[in-house]
Parts: sequence; C-alpha cells; structure tokens
Amino acid sequence: MLKEERLDYILQTLAKRQIVTYELLAQDLAISEDTVRRDIEILHKNGLLSKVRGGAIPRSKNPLSFQDRTAYLVGGKNVIALKAQQFVKNGQTIFMDGGTTVCAIASHFPADVQLRVVTNNQALVPILAKYKGIEVVVLGGVYNRIMETNTGARTCREVGEYVADLYFMGTCAADSKFGITAAIREDGEVKRAMLHASLNTIALSNSEKLGSTDHFRICGIADITVMITDIPSENERLDAFRNTGIQLV
Repeated sequence: MLKEERLDYILQTLAKRQIVTYELLAQDLAISEDTVRRDIEILHKNGLLSKVRGGAIPRSKNPLSFQDRTAYLVGGKNVIALKAQQFVKNGQTIFMDGGTTVCAIASHFPADVQLRVVTNNQALVPILAKYKGIEVVVLGGVYNRIMETNTGARTCREVGEYVADLYFMGTCAADSKFGITAAIREDGEVKRAMLHASLNTIALSNSEKLGSTDHFRICGIADITVMITDIPSENERLDAFRNTGIQLV
C-alpha cells in the first residue's frame, strides 16, 4: 500500500472510531508500528489529527470538521492534496486558481499556518476563511457561475500586482510535448498570468489528465517547477516527463 493510501486509511478510520492506536493500525495495514508512528507524525504536523500516547485522536481545534475533510477525501484529489503539503511554508504568498483539487489542498493546510492566498476561486473562500492565520485576497473580474471563478482582463491585471512564492495550478490536461492546456480560454489566461507572477509553479494533475491535451495552451512542461500526481513518481506513465527538468512528486 502506498504511503498516501495509508494516510487516507488512518484519517478515515479515525473519523469512524475517534481514536486509533499504533498497534491496531499496524495490524490493519500489515506494517510495523514504527511505520505507523511516522505516518501519524506526518498527519499531526499537517494539522489533521493530534498525537497521543500510543496513537492519535481527532484534532478538536482544526479549522475544518471531519465532515468537511471527509468530503474532500476522494481518490486522487486526496493523494495530491497530501503530497502538496510539503511545499507549504509560513510567510508565503500563494496563488491558488480554480478547481476541486485546489480546494482539497486548502482543506489540508496545517491548522496554525500563517500565509497569504491570492485566488480567483470563489469556492475556495469559505474553506480559507476558517483559518485565522491566512490572509485571503480575492481577485476581481467576471464571475463564471459554472467554474465558480473570476476571470477576465481585470483578474489578470490584479494578478500582476503580486509576486507569489508558490502557485498551485489546477490542470485540465498535461502532455510532455504540448504542455499544460486549458479547455476555456479565459481560465487559461488567468493561469498564464499567475504562472508569470510566481517564483515556483506546482501543476496538479491526476493520472487521467496525463498525456491529454485541450485547445488553449498555457505553458510548456519545462515552465513549471513541480508536477504532483496521484500515482507514484516512479510510475511508467510519468516517463515522458522525466527529461523536462521538473520535479515529479
């Protein structure tokens, strides 16, 4: 079982039982208690549970309830969200655009994180609002009811007022030859603006999007810094991306 799958299992088991022990999880997962201890340490550092002697309990001060979190523990999105947490640091300014994977990442932020998020994603606002240490900047523009995002010339202009440490880019399609592409032109324009105004760009792509293309080009693969997927980085489906100079996670 992959580490991300173990972390998912621990969270779901904790939500049902309200307490888990190293011994119980080691038996369920057929792994050593030392491995369980390391997994729980990761989840504790990300604010997803509280360590106690011999196991873990729900973190009562977490900004999101377990009901809120469980809603995002869906397949590849949860794997990507957990992988993304290693790049989140206090004091950063982060661009986050539209999409449910971006929302999943925000729902897993550490409870005490201190940073700024600049976004055009209206669905992200109520999630971020529960974190006292996050300054939320919502970009203006024309509201798209289907995508729940603001787009247009004003959005792109306001993006240019910032220099972000990090940009979590939701993707529609990722191909080693044609790069990152979007299905909707206005969405792609905002993504391109955020890319150009960021020091580091992390593209988020589940395995279904790999090797696919859409109609509007955002950038080449070499223009991003990291690509996070829901499959192991050594998976053969990522072989085409290995010589592009990016980090695969």
